[in-house]
Amino acid sequence: MKKQRWMTLLMALLMLWGVSATAVNAAAPATLRYGDSGPDVPDLQYRLKTLGYFNTNVTSFYGPVTFEAVKQFQSDYGLTNDGVTGPTTWNILKKVSVNQHELDLLARIIYAEARGESYEGQVAVGAVVMNRLAALSFPNTIQGIIEQPGAFTAVDDGQYRLKPDETAYRAALDAVRGYDPSKGALYYFNPKTATSSWIWSREQIVQIGNHIFAV
Repeated sequence: MKKQRWMTLLMALLMLWGVSATAVNAAAPATLRYGDSGPDVPDLQYRLKTLGYFNTNVTSFYGPVTFEAVKQFQSDYGLTNDGVTGPTTWNILKKVSVNQHELDLLARIIYAEARGESYEGQVAVGAVVMNRLAALSFPNTIQGIIEQPGAFTAVDDGQYRLKPDETAYRAALDAVRGYDPSKGALYYFNPKTATSSWIWSREQIVQIGNHIFAV
């Protein structure tokens, strides 16, 4: 499912590039190379860590471990694996990973929406958020997706403010790393309580626990 999500992301980014390459690149942090240091390095390392590429403590130095982690990420995502984190690498990385704040938000929405579901069902909710991040028709940040008006019931009713447990964090990390029990879904709903004719019109993929996942 990670490969499927990557192909969806690649197509979306190619379309974006055709519309405004300048606007996309303008949002990227500074280009980072071996030997660099600064505030963008910990962000880079943390994102690589959530994906399983960086397996040591986060620092502010772009050393050999960071260099090799970037090269492996670039190779896996079809980029030039030169170990340099430039605009293209940043753009892709931000579409498939999270920083600490975003991981917290993802765990919160998983806990709020699916804490009574199986572990698979919790990961599936997180995967829907990640699938939306890779799509063109949704906000381009984790926070924007989760807090989009009307997107998630738990945001509207206040459950989103609850403190997530360890299971929710594990589910969030699995979703970030490409585990997708929803099979590429962009939506989900509880058939026992859903009254929207629009959500019932979506193509249904799979049911996990109390949620039907759809596109």
